Amino acid sequence: MGFSEIEYGVTDRIATVTLKRPERLNAFTFTMRGELIEAFDRADADDDVRAVVVTGAGRAFCAGADLGGGGGTFGRLHEGERAEETVDGAPRDGGGTVALRIARSLKPVIGAINGPAVGVGLTMTLPMDVRLAADTAKFGLVFARRGIVTEAASSWFLPRIVGIAQAMEWAATGRVFPAAEALAGRLVSRVYPADELLPAAYALAREIADNTSAVSVAAIRRLMWSGLSAASPWEAHAADSRLMAELGGAPDAVEGVTAFLDKRQAAFPMKVSEDLPAGVPSWPDDPYGV
Repeated sequence: MGFSEIEYGVTDRIATVTLKRPERLNAFTFTMRGELIEAFDRADADDDVRAVVVTGAGRAFCAGADLGGGGGTFGRLHEGERAEETVDGAPRDGGGTVALRIARSLKPVIGAINGPAVGVGLTMTLPMDVRLAADTAKFGLVFARRGIVTEAASSWFLPRIVGIAQAMEWAATGRVFPAAEALAGRLVSRVYPADELLPAAYALAREIADNTSAVSVAAIRRLMWSGLSAASPWEAHAADSRLMAELGGAPDAVEGVTAFLDKRQAAFPMKVSEDLPAGVPSWPDDPYGV
């Protein structure tokens, strides 16, 4: 399957997903939604992919939903394109389907936010594991200024990332803010000059790809994210214990310890597609059967 609104490629075990509608500032469409889900399906199915970098073509990351349809944009989408997919009887929010797919990723996801990230262009990045930004990037949760609500499950993700007070300030005002404020508010981990952003994202991805067990990273990712809604540390302790028991004697653990003792680079043999332990949490769970 070819893509028309994104670009997907794998180089040196790093997948790059590029939002590619530069003439519309990479504005989000129903087509882009489907292509992003397919790209993450591909990345998860490919054992050669160790990390995913997501960025935008041209001067924007994503300017939000494409509003070219005018005032009826959100009503038309609500009644039409997504009507076949419902949750509790309501058509599913398209940004949410992408966010939940990214959340389910078995590979770590790095957002390289190269320019404006507004609306769904911001909320789709929240389930990514690390967000890096260019110093020219701008951010905005503009939903209240458009008469709609925060979407893409961002009411769950955002307060857990930045805290409830900061989340409400940005969401209630709907204002656009600069990369420096995003950094101060812990929305992004680091800010770089624009020409250094992608090299920094790839350097981080490269560190993961070159030094870690793919199965370990997939398991840790699920433990970390699922732990955000655990009732107590005992739930984490139980999950940790199961996975330590399953992986402690497995080939990757043997190789990791042996390589350390031999003072050489580890060559981990296990594959996510074949060797992911049964104890890895299934997250996020789907209570609605969609």
